[in-house]
Amino acid sequence: MAELVVVGFDNPNDADRVLTELTRMQKEYLIDLEDAVVAIRGSDGAVRIKQSTNLVKLGATSGGLSGALWGSLIGLLFLNPLAGLAIGGAVGAGSGALSGSMIDYGINDDFIKSIGDTLQPDTSALFLLIRKSQPEKVLAELSGFKGRIIRSSLSPEQEAKLQAALSKAHAPSPSEGVAAAGSIAAGAP
Repeated sequence: MAELVVVGFDNPNDADRVLTELTRMQKEYLIDLEDAVVAIRGSDGAVRIKQSTNLVKLGATSGGLSGALWGSLIGLLFLNPLAGLAIGGAVGAGSGALSGSMIDYGINDDFIKSIGDTLQPDTSALFLLIRKSQPEKVLAELSGFKGRIIRSSLSPEQEAKLQAALSKAHAPSPSEGVAAAGSIAAGAP
């Protein structure tokens, strides 16, 4: 059974950075993500949503391949397999792209929009649908990021461990380091 976790960040770039780290961990088989979405609320108040799975591209690719296969088979019947391949591939890619744009995969889009609307300006949120993971190793890797759990379907114990890992102090970003250096140079405590 997949677990849903929504983590909020005070920085608009942190959700992307955590997703990049999780993608690296997925290649190492430490976590298996079914779906991941980043929502960023800009300073203007507009919410941008980035899906990790491009369903239009996926639908066009699979539709194009199956259309080319069926087109060439039908073309063989009419003694013109190349025309059947080309026409079948084009029709399959078009219908696959259309079905990919209409499908809702993974995390519900209305849920993403409702949470995105609650974000403060210049913040972000990461929506994860996790099939399975190695919790101890994933938590150790995520301890460098500061975030807060907005929603989850985890058990209370698992949620507390994740929140503890996300609450640890993180290394300052370059902009925070410049601000700290400026205050030290100015003689501020």
